[in-house]
Amino acid sequence: MRLLGVLVLSIMGFIVYIVYTGSISAYDIVSGIIVSLVVAGFLSTFTINNPLKTIDPRRWGWLILYSLYYFFIAEVKAHLDVMYRILHPRMPVKPGLVMVPYSVMTDYAVTAVANSITNTPGTVVVDIDPENKKYYVHWINVKTTDPEKARKEISIMFEYFAKRVFD
Repeated sequence: MRLLGVLVLSIMGFIVYIVYTGSISAYDIVSGIIVSLVVAGFLSTFTINNPLKTIDPRRWGWLILYSLYYFFIAEVKAHLDVMYRILHPRMPVKPGLVMVPYSVMTDYAVTAVANSITNTPGTVVVDIDPENKKYYVHWINVKTTDPEKARKEISIMFEYFAKRVFD
């Protein structure tokens, strides 16, 4: 099982390496394989508990859908909203902290949702309470302080995808 974890993590690391270098020269391929195997050898026991989960094609499909939703729907809507607030003559903002409950289970899912919230303009996760399963989010325009309504506004779609990818 450990060898499978090393193999899966090194493949993922190699793919990320090639994508970020933008090169498929012999040097990059060889150095990418070596570096990804060494790093995976050290990190696989910390990062992957169940390597079979990582090679499930359904999870990869959900990850692709999550990425498409995030980049082409959530990000675009959030950017347009923030631009509206910046360009509006009265700059209509109502900033505040709201408590947002979550229902995802794994640390990876909690982190993915928190990062999605933070990377979306207008919201920032400032704290996570894992015992009570709540995020504390700074919101540029607080529409509600009711935790469930805030969850529907801020994180429900991120959780929908994160559960299918990580839980």
